[in-house]
Amino acid sequence: MQGFGRRGRFAGAGWLLAALVLAGCGSPHKPAPVEDRGSLGGTNAGVAAIGVPPITVDANGKPLPGIENYGKPGYYAVRPGDTMMRIGLETGQNWRDIVRWNNLDDPNVIEVGQVLRVIPPVGANTAGAVPASAAGAAPAVAAGGAAVAPTDAPPPKPAPVPAAQSGDEDVAWIWPARGALLAGFDDAKNKGLDIGGRAGDPVLAAADGRVVYAGAGLRGYGNLIILKHNNTYLTAYAHNQALLVKEDQSVQKGQKIAEMGNTDADRVKLHFEIRRQGKPVDPARYLPAR
Repeated sequence: MQGFGRRGRFAGAGWLLAALVLAGCGSPHKPAPVEDRGSLGGTNAGVAAIGVPPITVDANGKPLPGIENYGKPGYYAVRPGDTMMRIGLETGQNWRDIVRWNNLDDPNVIEVGQVLRVIPPVGANTAGAVPASAAGAAPAVAAGGAAVAPTDAPPPKPAPVPAAQSGDEDVAWIWPARGALLAGFDDAKNKGLDIGGRAGDPVLAAADGRVVYAGAGLRGYGNLIILKHNNTYLTAYAHNQALLVKEDQSVQKGQKIAEMGNTDADRVKLHFEIRRQGKPVDPARYLPAR
């Protein structure tokens, strides 16, 4: 299992991570390829994507949106296969907030090399509305590959990750399920923990937080919930049989948020991830001893 599962069947790109086809949302663009969950977590929140060339203009020679912010803390350079949903997962933000912070009319239209703000502007409210065109299902289209890179510009050095806010590390974690551990964290193969159980077993919020995603739009994750706990941490709960919370809902540690299932999985299990500033970390280092 890679990322949110062992299958390369959910393969295709990189928290958390990589193109996604989100359910129920049509688009005039080419659908995103299936994502490789093993590479979802390769980019730190607030940093222009490492390895992305200094693309500054599109195929028509026009400057890409936000290119003046490339490499700055709090900004993200769009990579091939990205969607707003994936960018939100990798940067630990609600994709709807990113749409609003960047005044995007259509979240399905983003370009490789385009630079997006992924931290709130000063005074921004993360509970605000998104543009009407973006208010439906999560965006389903990967960034196009038409952008071209100049031949004479070396890539800038990645910007430093913004410091975590005071108190962000003080999260009192609990185990999200009671079943046996089926698979541990492996940075190359499994970006979280796989926990066994029976269909319908309770899935619990590992800490107080807010629901930033609840749905089945991320291929290979099945019915998925993502909770944001603060500006540093979010958690993801995959393969559920039923989802019991909605986006923007506040939840408390230990609250039942889902029922365990096997959606997009080869058996009943919960795949659980903790992401720190968008990067998957070993949950076993954060959860209490059993």
